[in-house]
Parts: sequence; C-alpha cells; structure tokens
Amino acid sequence: MTYAIDARDVAKSFVKKKSVRELFTKPLQRPERVQALRGVTLQVKEGEVFGLLGPNGAGKTTLLKILSCLVLPDAGTARIGGHDVVDEDRVKPMIGLVNSDERSFYWRLSGRENLRFFSELYDVPRASREERIAVLLRRVDMVEAADRRFADYSSGMKQRLAIARAILHDPPILLMDEPTRSLDPASALSLRTFILDELKARDGKTIVIATHNLREAEAVCDRLAILVKGVVRQVGTVDEVRRWGVRERRLRIQVARWTGLPPGPWKQISTKELAAGGTEVEVVLEDANAFEDLLQALLAAGVGVRACDRIEPDLEEAFSRILAGEAAPAPEPQAVR
Repeated sequence: MTYAIDARDVAKSFVKKKSVRELFTKPLQRPERVQALRGVTLQVKEGEVFGLLGPNGAGKTTLLKILSCLVLPDAGTARIGGHDVVDEDRVKPMIGLVNSDERSFYWRLSGRENLRFFSELYDVPRASREERIAVLLRRVDMVEAADRRFADYSSGMKQRLAIARAILHDPPILLMDEPTRSLDPASALSLRTFILDELKARDGKTIVIATHNLREAEAVCDRLAILVKGVVRQVGTVDEVRRWGVRERRLRIQVARWTGLPPGPWKQISTKELAAGGTEVEVVLEDANAFEDLLQALLAAGVGVRACDRIEPDLEEAFSRILAGEAAPAPEPQAVR
C-alpha cells in the first residue's frame, strides 16, 4: 500500500538550554540533549484524518515539524507522498501547515493582504490568485472581515485564516498542530465541522491533527497514534484504542424486577431505579464470551430483561491506561488496517 505519510524509526533530539547559573558555573560543560522522538514509526493512509494524541511534551509538534520540512530527523526516514522530507522542493508543495502561532501573520495587514502575501510565497499563479483568495475567504466564512486588520481578529477568525493560508496552493496533505487551542466551544465545534465536511469529505485531503484534546480526537479522527515521551504506544481506530487493554465487557441491563445477580463469571457494578419503573443494572463480564450465559441465568431467575446495551470503553480511561503502560503492546505497523 502507498501511504500519504510514511515515517519509520524517526528520532530527534534537541540541545537543552542552560540556565543563567549553569552558563557561569559550568561554561565548558557539554550541554545535555533532550530526546523528543525515539524511533517513531507510523503510516497515514490517503484521505484519512489521523490523530497524534499525547500529553504536552510527547513529541507531537516535533513530528509535525519534521513532516513539514521545518527540522530534519536525526535518524530514520519520513516520506510524504513517496518523497523523503529532505527533498523540500518536492514535499513542500504537497503539504499545508496549520498551527496556532499567530506571530506568523502580519498583524498590521488585513486578512486579504496576508493571503496575497503568502500566495506569492506559495507560488499561486498570479492570474488566478485573487479568485483563489476570494473562494477561500468564502469557504472559511471570512468575507465580511477580509479587509479588517489581522490584529483585530478574534481567536476563531485567526484560526480560520490560518486554514485558508494552508490551503492556498491546494495541497493534498494538511498538518494541524492543536487547531482548536484557545478557541471557545462554539468556534471549536465549527472548526471541527469544517475539517470533516469541507476538507475531508469535499476536498478528500489527508489530515494529521496533533492534539491532547480527547473529545476532539474522538470526534474527527479515523485513526489515532498515542505518543508518550517520544514513543508511539498505540496505533489504531478510535474504537480499537478504546478497547486496548480491556479484557472485560461492561453491560447496561434494564429489567422489570431485580432480585439480584445470579452467580457466575460476572459482577454487579451499580443499580438504579428507573422513573418509568424497573431497574437499570451495570454488570461487568469477567469472561467476554459469557454474555449468553448471563442472559440465560437472568431469565432462569425470573428477571424480565427489557433491554441490554454494551457500554463502550471511554477513550479517557484508555488513554490513562496507555500512559500508565497497562495496555497491550501496539501491533506491528504493517498489521494496522
């Protein structure tokens, strides 16, 4: 399979800055190096939204900088559309970078003027430049504010303009570094909708989103990679990541009359009386294959089962297990579906 992004054994370290005290007391001491990435391997398929999930300092931004040709890896390879990231001339036209660094814009210029400036840098053909800018301003809902100074924009407007800038040259791959950071809930929801409906569904772009927002990752990502201290702990779909390390099944059962849980490879977690009558019971199956045995035991005990739903594992719980190293090891990259 040809991947839009193919990173293998990528490693990167940076020199740790010395404190003022160390500069005077240990001026000749060799500076320490901080390992940001420790052999990261992952593949992103064409047209999918791929999430880089991890705590602060996990290496997400460093990996995006390598994929966007801003820094070079110390070891390993990273390929964009089949081209090594060291070949900037081939890779840069294929990527658009969206970050929350507002300093990369010119604050005294308007939104439209900023886009004109960057369209020159991105080699957008002059004949179609104004039309392209007008189309993008409409798509990100910035027409009315296009001629206002960037300094007067809200956080949400600045982020929408950052997306317009990233797709000026219509790249097939977008790299987003915490795109909803500092946005209010309504603006964040609007941006996620734009990512799914416009960038993915309409344009068919491959999108990599680095975030530590679990709800955001669950809402927009097809697959996730959990990055912890520069190491990929898990890779898979949201459902696969949620279930990693979980060997039990949790059920929510509504019954007409609750007389207690029959003995078996299961345990009762909670009960709640329902306003409409009956009882809701949460049960954990210690043996995931014991579902039919539980239903038969309940029926034999005279418990009228009205409904039974599986309670899916919570992504936050799974993330905590993975951070603690409790989940099962990730599959080999070639085995990822």
